[in-house]
Amino acid sequence: MATLTGCATERPNVHLVLAREAFTAAKEVESARYAPGYYHKAEESYRRGMNAYQEGKMGEAVKEFKNSKVYAEKAENAARIQRQKQGDEAL
Repeated sequence: MATLTGCATERPNVHLVLAREAFTAAKEVESARYAPGYYHKAEESYRRGMNAYQEGKMGEAVKEFKNSKVYAEKAENAARIQRQKQGDEAL
């Protein structure tokens, strides 16, 4: 019984969905154009998370999905600020 619980890791399903939605929101405000640094970090973390997930490395996948979500949110916020400064988006 102890060996079974020792190997259990958190399934990244919730983190995958949150990262994907954050990344989609970043895409919708053209973050690749307005905040490319954060956007590409989010994209890269998401890709590494998916690879880890497919390889069964759940702990690593969760970490990458969390990183991707943070970078995607930063990209979205930075893009919105840049667009407002340039007059591309109403407040």
